Parts: sequence; structure tokens; C-alpha cells
Amino acid sequence: MEIRNTSIEGLIEIFPSIFKDDRGFFLETHSIKAFEKAGLNLNFVQDNQSFSKKGVVRGLHFQNKPFAQGKLVRVITGRAQDIAVDIRPESPTFGKWESFILDSEKNNMVYIPEGFAHGFTAIEDCIFSYKCTNIYDKASESGLLWNDPQLKIEWMVKNPIVSEKDKELKTLEILFGKK
Repeated sequence: MEIRNTSIEGLIEIFPSIFKDDRGFFLETHSIKAFEKAGLNLNFVQDNQSFSKKGVVRGLHFQNKPFAQGKLVRVITGRAQDIAVDIRPESPTFGKWESFILDSEKNNMVYIPEGFAHGFTAIEDCIFSYKCTNIYDKASESGLLWNDPQLKIEWMVKNPIVSEKDKELKTLEILFGKK
């Protein structure tokens, strides 16, 4: 398993070792040993899965404390552009974002720690899977507007399909009072 740091502290891309033969393949999607070696002491308590048609944008979601979540995200089928936005107010990279292409052929994953807003767009029809470090709590859910002009996220979709709920999310400036 190869673990790569990004330009934002705590945000990590993971490439599992894939063992292929004429029958198919095998890979580990979670290894406490490999994660602890990389300094990730994680306790996942909930797994989620969604299906999205090509062009769907979901997010940018997060949960407030005490139900903030770290997420290990990947696609099982298809491809998605995954976005993580640093919303830790005291972070030197507050408001910065990273984009990843999650690909079911590469089986790459991203670990998004607490203190990040998360979203994705389906580049192809895809099944998206993620492990969470905390349970979902409806009263704690929040999010950033997917197309917040301050963030200037370069989404890989021309005519996005966005839920009404996600269209009504607030901007970074409104939520955090920071530019």
C-alpha cells in the first residue's frame, strides 16, 4: 500500500497493492497496520455507499462537532472527481481544496480527515463507497455550496445534476466569516 501526502496537512491519497492473475484481482481497502505505520490511527464506525449517474455532483458536505467525521473514500465501479476543502479555521490552508480522480481500475482512495468539506462528481456512472470515523447525525450536518465563487473549484462537469438541498448550501464566507 502506497500512502501519499498532499499539499494540505492530513489529506492523504492511498494506492493499495493490487494482486492480479487470470482469475481477477485482490486488494486490501483498509489495513490498520499500514495506516498506523503512516501515522493514521483511525477507528471506522460506519460504512456508506451511493450510486451516482454521470454528471451528478454531491456535496460539499461535512458534520459539525461532536459528530465530525474523517472519511476513507473510493469508487467501487466507475470514476469520480473527488473534492476535499479544508474548513479548519486555524489551518494555514483554510479554504484550499484538492481534487482527485478516484478510479475503479486503479482502486485509489483518499483519506479526508475531520475539518474538511467533501464532495464529488461522477465522471461516469459510479458506485461510491466511504468509511467514516463517526456516526451520521442529522442535526450536525452542514455543507458548502458546491460552486462557491470564492473556492473556484474546477469541477469536471459541464451540466451538473445537483440536489435542491445542495443548491441551498451556504458559501465559505457566510458559514465561517472568512475570505
